[in-house]
Amino acid sequence: MSKKQFEIIEETTAYSGFFSLKVVSLKHTLYKGGWSAPITREVFHRGSCVAVLLYDPQKDALVIIEQFRPGALQLNDERVWLLEIVAGAIEPGQTPESVAYREAVEESGCEILEMIKINEFFTSPGGTSELLHLFCGRIDSTHIGGLHGLDEEDEDISVSVLSFDEVYALLEAGKIISAIPIIAIQWLALNREELRQRWA
Repeated sequence: MSKKQFEIIEETTAYSGFFSLKVVSLKHTLYKGGWSAPITREVFHRGSCVAVLLYDPQKDALVIIEQFRPGALQLNDERVWLLEIVAGAIEPGQTPESVAYREAVEESGCEILEMIKINEFFTSPGGTSELLHLFCGRIDSTHIGGLHGLDEEDEDISVSVLSFDEVYALLEAGKIISAIPIIAIQWLALNREELRQRWA
């Protein structure tokens, strides 16, 4: 492949609501040379999003939230309530950082004292355009917990503070089954000692 190129032949909106679904016909260059035949794919659009791992380095503790997730309905039992980290969608005109600070307050009652970016990645690029900006935020977890979320967004969120060891045990036991918190927790496992020294 001398040059990576693609061409959108047609793009239509099949559905527009809380999320949108677009149908895209396209072609692209091939590694062996030349162009592909026209391909039609459905792409789920929800824009860019933010997630933030809330970490208290003094107590070596994490804020974990639990909420009902319709995408997990196939489990057909109480596992539809997933253990996750704070997250939210980026609206036009907002920065990932501002959304992280806002969602931390709305979903968990936490004020982020300092924040670093972990990475950004596509959550499932075979079918969705979602680009996720992942952060780690330093917090004081002393008075954190209880129920949070916005009524106008139908949020019903249970907030808990758990030690890093407790959270990692949940991950190893298969109790945390959402990809974003798994990535964030594994990152913390690799960077925890350095982070605790940095935020001491």
